[in-house]
Amino acid sequence: MVIHTLPSPSALPPCNLRRRSEAVIASATVEEPGAGRRKANLWAKRKEMVKLPEYSDGSGRVFPVSEFLSHPTGVEALLNTRALQRFEPLDSNTYRCTLHKIQFLKFEVAPVLDLRVTRTDEDCTVEMLSCRFEGSKAVEKQNQLFSAFMKNYIKWEAKNSEPCLIVDVNLRVTLEVYTKPFSLLPLSAVEKPGNLLMQGLLD
Repeated sequence: MVIHTLPSPSALPPCNLRRRSEAVIASATVEEPGAGRRKANLWAKRKEMVKLPEYSDGSGRVFPVSEFLSHPTGVEALLNTRALQRFEPLDSNTYRCTLHKIQFLKFEVAPVLDLRVTRTDEDCTVEMLSCRFEGSKAVEKQNQLFSAFMKNYIKWEAKNSEPCLIVDVNLRVTLEVYTKPFSLLPLSAVEKPGNLLMQGLLD
């Protein structure tokens, strides 16, 4: 478990809350794989505790995390929109996030996620409603050949002597391996670099 300290209130909105706030990315399941095709299973996870300073307004009232996340700037900080290529609100609690292009298995892909943010007084959840890749025709064909699940859950503990956020993130991707030369190699030749790539997205 990793322990961090949040910055001052003035620095909070632009900071990277991908680690510190709760972002559940739930599942985006596509078609079943074809008969005889092999599936690679990729995964990554992260759990950490983030120290939470107490913020207050001019009258001395404590400013709770749940109230911060109820504002658009709080959601943008939660989803770390400054690190995205594009960010588009779809409705009051659903957002389309386009990540910057990444290299994977000699392909250049730009993941596009539709996320729903659900907040309570004690926690917050970001669910992935859909996930797809943008890129070449070969890349976009993969949208029919993979399934993904990610859950990044955050809960705040404000009653302790040291208020903190508890963050637990899990990410899983299953994809068909059918193109050469990868179809001729052991699945570990795809899974090992894939796991490293996904862990890098969470770190």
